[in-house]
Amino acid sequence: MKTIAARTIRNGTITLAVWLAGAWMALAASTGPLEPGSRDGQIARLLARVLPAAHLLQHPLDEEMSARAWTNYLNLLDFDHSYLLQSDIDRLATNRDVIGSALRRGDVQFAYDAFNLYRQRVQERYAFVTNRLAAGLDFSANESYGWKRKGVPWPKNRAEQDELWRLRIKNEYLGYVVARELDAVAATNQALRAGATNRPPAAPTVTNGAAVHSATNVVAPPPPTPEEFVRKRYQQYLFVLQDADAEFVLSRYLEAVTGAYDPHSEYMSPARMEDFNIDMSLSLCGIGAQLRSEDGMAKIEEIIPGGPAARDTRAIRLRPGDKIIGVGQGNGPIESILHLPLTQSVRKIRGAQDTRVVLNVISASDPSGASTRLVDLIRGEVKLEAQAATGHVERITLPDGRERKLGMVRLPEFYGTLQQRPGTPGYRSAAEDVMRILGRLNAEQVEGIVLDLRNNGGGSLREAIELAGAFIRSGPVVQVREVRQMHVLPIPDTGPAVAFRRPMVVLVNRVSASASEIVAGALQDYGRAVTVGDSQTHGKGSVQSILPLGDEKQGQLKVTTANYYRISGLSTQLRGVRPDIVIPSVYDTLDLGEDKLPNAMPWSCVTASFYTPVWDLSQWLPALRAHSAERLAKNPRYVSYCRLVQHLRELNERTTVPLEKQARRNMAASEREIQKLQNEETRVAGDDGAKDDVLLDESLHILSDLIELGGGAEMSWEEKPDIHQQMMRLFGIGM
Repeated sequence: MKTIAARTIRNGTITLAVWLAGAWMALAASTGPLEPGSRDGQIARLLARVLPAAHLLQHPLDEEMSARAWTNYLNLLDFDHSYLLQSDIDRLATNRDVIGSALRRGDVQFAYDAFNLYRQRVQERYAFVTNRLAAGLDFSANESYGWKRKGVPWPKNRAEQDELWRLRIKNEYLGYVVARELDAVAATNQALRAGATNRPPAAPTVTNGAAVHSATNVVAPPPPTPEEFVRKRYQQYLFVLQDADAEFVLSRYLEAVTGAYDPHSEYMSPARMEDFNIDMSLSLCGIGAQLRSEDGMAKIEEIIPGGPAARDTRAIRLRPGDKIIGVGQGNGPIESILHLPLTQSVRKIRGAQDTRVVLNVISASDPSGASTRLVDLIRGEVKLEAQAATGHVERITLPDGRERKLGMVRLPEFYGTLQQRPGTPGYRSAAEDVMRILGRLNAEQVEGIVLDLRNNGGGSLREAIELAGAFIRSGPVVQVREVRQMHVLPIPDTGPAVAFRRPMVVLVNRVSASASEIVAGALQDYGRAVTVGDSQTHGKGSVQSILPLGDEKQGQLKVTTANYYRISGLSTQLRGVRPDIVIPSVYDTLDLGEDKLPNAMPWSCVTASFYTPVWDLSQWLPALRAHSAERLAKNPRYVSYCRLVQHLRELNERTTVPLEKQARRNMAASEREIQKLQNEETRVAGDDGAKDDVLLDESLHILSDLIELGGGAEMSWEEKPDIHQQMMRLFGIGM
């Protein structure tokens, strides 16, 4: 379809834009409404029976869950409440409380009725976009666009919707224009600097479809005009909906139903199961990132250690919270993946080993999406050596001039081999690797260690328990509650002796999840370590299982079947582990964490396990906090870092963007300066050592303070446990 010109047919009143848009709508409508597939009813009945019986909540698929599923489904279709009208919502509301009973009958007609109505509204909005672009846009007015529309009411009528979309189109058009202008300025400045030093200019950072890709400096096809850029985004989305089949609709609908119970339960269609099995076998290569669908985009939840994204050290590298909106293959054009199902987006990102993929990314630091950047990566497998635990000695100078040797241990993931026995070829164990590192640090006579679990998204529960045994002689590590029973998982009696007895600090952040939270929580509960980091860890305290729904053509169900609890009885769900000393990172300003997900499982608590703390660290926490605050206030790098964190927090809380050109240019330039500051002030944990990591540097000083306050004492495991204290804890007396 050719670019629509802004001209009028002289012998009539209909513009060429309207005519072409109408022709497109007629073509789109010719596909007809989608109807349920032949197996939909059977799949629906199976899911309605298995889901409430298998889920940890044991909640029937009743009116409450039906209302949640109804809300989930409409938000999956129209996440920012802009395509549907309030009258549409009112018409669909008759199904709000009866989804459960309909599924039990095998009736999924509502899913298709809502989808067909939504597709009709998307066709209408595409025509509106086409006409507005053809008519031209005015950026001189002092207007703004409210981009943050989660939870806002749907437009009351067509006039209100048209005004919303007028501002929306201006926002996208202006964002593209300003980004390209700033790209051109940056490229010119970079060329001038390179000329002044007689160095060839590096490839420029690329935003919003600029023509040069950063890694290879290969010139891509010319970028689209602003009109083409905006129009094609909506055309692409319409193509996605026109190509949809029954499996597309049913999968989204059942995803909304399972999501009513919690965000980690999910219906896995045959196509989704194929992708899941590929992930497990690593038979296809990718970028090394864990993705989640959010607002029609592929959001990066975690950068997997050892993968291509984790090995990237450039300023443009991917970060948790970034959202991928486009994918290009090699030097080809960037294809929009907006609103594609996550399975299709992942398939475009994956590819053969050593091939190049280019991602169009909205930065986590700019949730409004006013600017984007391109990140190119060479696909590859996750390299195990990059996942492995590492350790080294750090030396800090005390105020009196003495030097203190401290150990630094970083664990990116709780990896472990289940198929091989210890000592056999290919066997890997995170706990054993850490213990070997601790042995070397003991030989170096370090006075304490920092265990860095930042960005550690979890992994093997077995490895987490064994790692806790490196610092605690015996006792429980975690409790697991299933539907009908509670398990207390202790340090194995056959485990090795305690590998490290001296003081320690555990460093965490908002991305530390699951097994990381188990270890950090256990060491905190035992009084074995002081925890330092963001206001809390990720907060995922649930366990999922895969259950078949029938034969392979009916898909499978990933369902939450258990919860983790700390030995103190507190759940890590939602609240995570709350550090003893809070030093927020940039991740604390972003929408990361279990508490940001819809219908997250509630926090709860159970009876504490029978355990004996090994140290009372609470007596020293006030002094540790005071010393840290005083030290950080005098640290210029930390003051600068705090400004960055505050800037990012303000950006994330911003709900509108200006639509006057100069104001928008000023805002975009300010955001780029903030991103530049972020690149200068933050490092991936462990990349360059403590000298480039202000949070790790401070954790080492906190450890030094702890050593000083405790007189350098080692943990003693010879004293008998305090039976009176244990009985009081067991029966809740005085608690």
